Amino acid sequence: QVCSECGLFLLFYCNCEDSEQLHYIYYGKVADGLAADDHGQNEKEKEFMKMLSLENELRENAYPGRGIVIGKSEDGTKAVTAYFIMGRSENSRNRVFVEEGEGIRTQAFDPSKLTDPSLIIYAPVRVIGNKTIVTNGDQTDTVYEGMEKGITFEQSLRTREFEPDGPNYTPRISGIMQVEAGTYHYAMSILKSNNGNPESCCRYTFTYENPAAGEGHFIHTYMHDGNPLPSFEGEPKLVGIPNDIDAFAENVWESLNEDNKVSLFVRFIDIATGKYETRIVNKNK
Repeated sequence: QVCSECGLFLLFYCNCEDSEQLHYIYYGKVADGLAADDHGQNEKEKEFMKMLSLENELRENAYPGRGIVIGKSEDGTKAVTAYFIMGRSENSRNRVFVEEGEGIRTQAFDPSKLTDPSLIIYAPVRVIGNKTIVTNGDQTDTVYEGMEKGITFEQSLRTREFEPDGPNYTPRISGIMQVEAGTYHYAMSILKSNNGNPESCCRYTFTYENPAAGEGHFIHTYMHDGNPLPSFEGEPKLVGIPNDIDAFAENVWESLNEDNKVSLFVRFIDIATGKYETRIVNKNK
């Protein structure tokens, strides 16, 4: 089987009717009759990661929690990111995104109703030079400060772990985009408990160099609603990225669960010039 966390391929004998049939897993797909030394040789049997509809992923999940999308527009000219927050409690739902410098921060919509700001008030987006940092918590500042000292994205996050909100132990999800001299690449990270065990922190970083036009990756905090909330599993999901910022923002916002959605941030950065456009949508107005 495939390790749901690292994506490494493992051989196994399955429990299907033909129990002696050797199966090989390639990016989560089963190819019958492939021996270990056939891996990568039989082009007809290969099945690569399937591109998913971001709209469907959101519509079919009432509570993915907080989510980050990073990719490249279909015409290949824009570096694209989106970040959304959702909430089940009054405290979580009592928020809006506001611009701060070149980034954004969360803010209580009604300050009189704010009870615990520790995990809900932070700067999700900050910009340092040609790098845009997007995260679901105050690790944005950790990465920003690390970059100021010449420390990498992954190294900076080594000082952090999942959120201390047991029994959920919400994963910290993070992304960084670098646009420089007409080139673009990005990375994403998730820090999560070991299947709900807070004694161990599992750390995964995914790097995408020269990403393909029209493709992006989507990572979110929870697999679905629940009690406790189950942490995201696997690598970031491959999703399509369009050209139009307004259409993209509208599609994401309209696809999020009406009761639980709170705020959305979308940014398109011109890869050639570094200039950007931003859209912010808040449910509280």
